[in-house]
Amino acid sequence: MHDAVRATVGLFHVSKSYAAGHFALRDVCLEFQRGEFALLSGPSGAGKTTLLKLIFAAERASEGQILVLGRNASRLGAAAIPSLRRRIGVVFQDFKLMPRRTVEENVALALEVVGTPRREVRARVFAILKQLGLQDRRFHHPLSLSGGEQQRVAIARALVNEPEILLADEPTGNLDEELSLEIMDLIAAAAKRGTTVIVATHDSAILERYGGRHVRLEHGRVVSEHSTPAGREGE
Repeated sequence: MHDAVRATVGLFHVSKSYAAGHFALRDVCLEFQRGEFALLSGPSGAGKTTLLKLIFAAERASEGQILVLGRNASRLGAAAIPSLRRRIGVVFQDFKLMPRRTVEENVALALEVVGTPRREVRARVFAILKQLGLQDRRFHHPLSLSGGEQQRVAIARALVNEPEILLADEPTGNLDEELSLEIMDLIAAAAKRGTTVIVATHDSAILERYGGRHVRLEHGRVVSEHSTPAGREGE
């Protein structure tokens, strides 16, 4: 049984509608604990991306309550949202990289906004770019990179700050199988360090390979939920 008081993320009877009678999410109740690794699955349009956006306060719920790191995301004022987002790493499908900044500058921003010393910023950025095979691209601009490289930059930016929550929407969508597994291993490792990791994916190979909690959405509702043994990654 999950503990709502200590949950990193809690959604309580959450619905989201964009038009009268059309629900992207409907009566969703979920809790995610510190260090939990969860995979969201379901067909396109099931509500996976909407759920992640609600946690990140990029959207507001139409009904229900969302608690994120002890804050009620459903009621946060605009001035309070940035401080919450600094504790969350996000990889969305459109990357949201800044085209006029270099790869290094894009990744460094996540550290600079929380006041990390400049020398530490450079060291940590280089380390994460090296992990992702991007160290030779650090002075390039995003538009000069391939789609897969841009995706890895977005993942580097999300991971570099060791966030308390990591949200990833189809993080391996433009990558080949080998690189996809390497990326997912990095994401899964964040949970082992105490980050709450929630990944939306339709990739059956990822769902089969990685242990943890699997939540399936269909038509905006949670239709199944189960846990599989950890430790399968890296096999």
